Amino acid sequence: MTNDLFDLSQKTVLITGSSQGIGFALAKGMAQAGASIILNGRDVAKLASAAKELEAGGATVFQLPFDAIDHATVKAAVDGHEADNGSIDILVNNAGMQFRTALEDYPADMFAKLLETNITTVFNVGQAVAKHMIARGEGKIINIASVQTALARPGIAPYTATKGAVSNLTKGMATDWAQHGLQCNAIAPGYFDTPLNAALVADPEFSAWLEKRTPAGRWGNVDELVGACVFLGSKASSFVNGHTLYVDGGITASL
Repeated sequence: MTNDLFDLSQKTVLITGSSQGIGFALAKGMAQAGASIILNGRDVAKLASAAKELEAGGATVFQLPFDAIDHATVKAAVDGHEADNGSIDILVNNAGMQFRTALEDYPADMFAKLLETNITTVFNVGQAVAKHMIARGEGKIINIASVQTALARPGIAPYTATKGAVSNLTKGMATDWAQHGLQCNAIAPGYFDTPLNAALVADPEFSAWLEKRTPAGRWGNVDELVGACVFLGSKASSFVNGHTLYVDGGITASL
């Protein structure tokens, strides 16, 4: 019974921004739980390389390159996959970016780009996939938020704003779509060793601060996000909706 609750066989999951980092780790973990994987990104070569690695491990993999910022492109890609290859049962909105500088000097064009990449993509892909899920009366949407959904640090105020918006958009999705059989939740990672955080990982002073600030005393490993994603994508979370699950080593629990 317990294994059945977390079984993702016969399910297909689309993960945006999944050629590297957290997205690829989640793709690998969801595949190990039995799901077929749809990799997404804009770099076709990186997608092909990621797909090859997953397929070598026995996964069923589709490649769906599209720019999640473009609403029409997203809709065409999602509708095309649904028509040609079958249902997208689980969506993980993972695409995102970071840009660090003092708020008083933050470039307006980078602020706009951050909003597009971190929020508009969640709306675009979420809406396109949800329309098919609503018609079927079931589906799972998992949005990747951040520890910055609840906390702020110097130099990343716009990023903090976008991740707060992701959490609230998740609540809105649940409020609108739970009646149609969808569960819409978010995962909020703490500080993980990823390409997005490469500059911080390489900074001994920051790493020392982080280890003292985090009750677990270390950076997170991307594999440690897999369990939360499998849970929120499986039957085990059938009555969990609008929730943001922090996977952060305790950093949001402690002063």
